[in-house]
Amino acid sequence: MDKRRRFMFIVQGEGRGHLTQAISLADMLRRNGHEVVATLVGKSHSRELPAFFTRKMNTPMQVYEAPSFVFKKNRKHIDVLKTIIYNLNPQKLKQYGESIELIHRQVVACKPDVVVNFYEVLPGFTQLYFRHYIPFVNIGHQYMMRHPDYLQDSGDPQNLMLLRLHSILTSIGAAKMLALSFYPMKSYPHERIVVVPPLLRREVLELQPAEGDYILGYMLNQGYENEVHAWHRKHPGVKLHFFWDREGAPETLEIDDTFTLHAINDELFLKYMAACRGYITTAGFESVCEALYLDKPVMMIPAHIEQEVNAADALSIGGGIAGNRFDLSKLLAYMETERKFDAEAFREWVRSAEKIFIEQLLTVTE
Repeated sequence: MDKRRRFMFIVQGEGRGHLTQAISLADMLRRNGHEVVATLVGKSHSRELPAFFTRKMNTPMQVYEAPSFVFKKNRKHIDVLKTIIYNLNPQKLKQYGESIELIHRQVVACKPDVVVNFYEVLPGFTQLYFRHYIPFVNIGHQYMMRHPDYLQDSGDPQNLMLLRLHSILTSIGAAKMLALSFYPMKSYPHERIVVVPPLLRREVLELQPAEGDYILGYMLNQGYENEVHAWHRKHPGVKLHFFWDREGAPETLEIDDTFTLHAINDELFLKYMAACRGYITTAGFESVCEALYLDKPVMMIPAHIEQEVNAADALSIGGGIAGNRFDLSKLLAYMETERKFDAEAFREWVRSAEKIFIEQLLTVTE
């Protein structure tokens, strides 16, 4: 158990959550004397890899072309048919084949003891084609849906089927799946599932929450921008700070005295999270967990089926409210009610993460 292990990370690069999970786990491993030797990131050309990720991972890093979602014109919902057509066209399939070859070459060259896959689909196909004997360990909240006691999987049957299929494809050849969860549950060895706490970084755990004078928002998909602007015009006295990923936008865009848009900057985001009055988001697992850890009132507007599952899960423990658009009036009303969320129990679960993850990642090589 004292042997120094070498880990290689493969990370889904769409959005912020998987990236911050990777940063958190890398820090945990290094604190316990282990090494992260390389990082591969699967992403589409439509997303830029945030500078904070490359800086904080501090490993050799390569980016490869990976399957991605295609959104409807309003940029709020996934277009299932166009997503399938886009990802299965011959040019894309050729690129994905090259990505699989890249993953294979890097695994051979880096000689890790364990490959950790943060919910990226192409490592599963790499295992299918090349059969590496190095253990692959997968991490993601989505693996909870394969647990027999998990109840938060209501929604559109077609989208749920696609989500389950995607989870199966990501887990091809995995030695175990570490299912991130808002709450403890027993593991399910039959499906190689171990239920684990959220992976929050030490910076989050060390934050001192305060109550400032603004609402914090996070809108990755640009279709929500018009809704926020429309609400702000009707309520100009409510101070807003929103983070977005508009390509070419300045680091800070002041719409007026009470509404500011920020380019994605993780350190700045956490600073604003610590002191916000409330938080509104598209229900990404990681940022919802950060807000709950800091005991912030949360409103979730799911953009697709994964986020619908996240929102239902958070609601089941009293962790916020949900809606179908960025109506901040609903969040303000919720902030005036008495919440029933057990923040201390959630914090205790989160703080147990390092011990659980280190144990699970070291025992997979035995």
